[in-house]
Amino acid sequence: MTLKAVKARIYPDQEQKQKIIDNFGYCRYVWNQLLDMQQQRYKNGGKYVNEFGMNYLIKSLKQEHPFLKQAESTSLLHVSRDLHHAYQKLFKEHKGHPKFKSRKFPKQSYQSNSVNGNINQVDNSHLKLPKVGFVRFKSGRKVTGKIKNVTIYLSLTGKYYAMVLVDTEIKELPKANNSVGIDMGVADLMITSDGVKYPTIRFDKILAKKKHYWEKCLSRRRLQAQKEIAWDKHNKALVPRELSDFKNYQKARLMVAKYSEKIANQRNTLSLLLTKQLVKQYDVIKIEDLKTKNLMKNRKLARAIANQSWRELRSQLQYKCDWYGKQLVTVNPRKTSQICSSCGYDDGKHTLEIRQWTCPNCGINHDRDINAAKNIL
Repeated sequence: MTLKAVKARIYPDQEQKQKIIDNFGYCRYVWNQLLDMQQQRYKNGGKYVNEFGMNYLIKSLKQEHPFLKQAESTSLLHVSRDLHHAYQKLFKEHKGHPKFKSRKFPKQSYQSNSVNGNINQVDNSHLKLPKVGFVRFKSGRKVTGKIKNVTIYLSLTGKYYAMVLVDTEIKELPKANNSVGIDMGVADLMITSDGVKYPTIRFDKILAKKKHYWEKCLSRRRLQAQKEIAWDKHNKALVPRELSDFKNYQKARLMVAKYSEKIANQRNTLSLLLTKQLVKQYDVIKIEDLKTKNLMKNRKLARAIANQSWRELRSQLQYKCDWYGKQLVTVNPRKTSQICSSCGYDDGKHTLEIRQWTCPNCGINHDRDINAAKNIL
């Protein structure tokens, strides 16, 4: 059995939307309360409270604040688990201190466990969610298998999604008895050792003009909005108005988010199609272990490299190889483009302008990228 996530767009009515938004608030409130408690204990010389201790504190918070009893109970337990994992990363990996959550952050989410059939697909168009009830949904895949949990989140564009995690059986693909090495590039997204080149599609450039128009509108309207002031009754002083009061600013923000989301969706769809094709064709896939963070320091290529989504391609290949009984191997990319794949002669470092070169030892003319892919294999 394998864990698999199914993403579904849900269409809640006004009452269901309010329940979801309220639950975002309950989880955010509990997170902030538990984080504040941990910080206060640290200042006073106390010990860190683990996940089980925080679960006990949630019971006390429910008694102190009765409105928390309206929350989906398992979603509050996920808050303590997430905070515990955040502190584990802080202690072990030094990933940074957990931060307080704000209601102004446009992307909100919470997670609920499946208990006694409270999460279920009723038919092809309706999904049963805890505390929300039956909600209409659309998905490219059926929810088959044992449901473990569901994550409900609100995107930057105001769309509601449910990410359903199911424990299902995935059949392994038939063996192809074939291996491939893959060189990642900028002009071409992927180059295989078989000589196949998958061209780069610059989705960001296709929609660049429209997105840039709304980005300029957003910047201009933000500056105009920040000049507006209003009377604060509590502090009895003139203060800048909230950006949420300006409809034109909110419209521009939404349009920028929509174009960004469309670009991301197009790029992700292409990655899904290419990785599925590779996993079907080859049993062993070898790719270079690129340090994207270092490559992004090149200001001339940073945007083009970010568009390639190499990390996302690698993660998709990894889980699909695990699902379908294939093998993914990562290779150190050092000298893969300067060693002759035929005789092994090291011709030294080549600048990026050189796309083809001839080996001085054996005389074979190489395409730089295909040669690198062969060395990776």
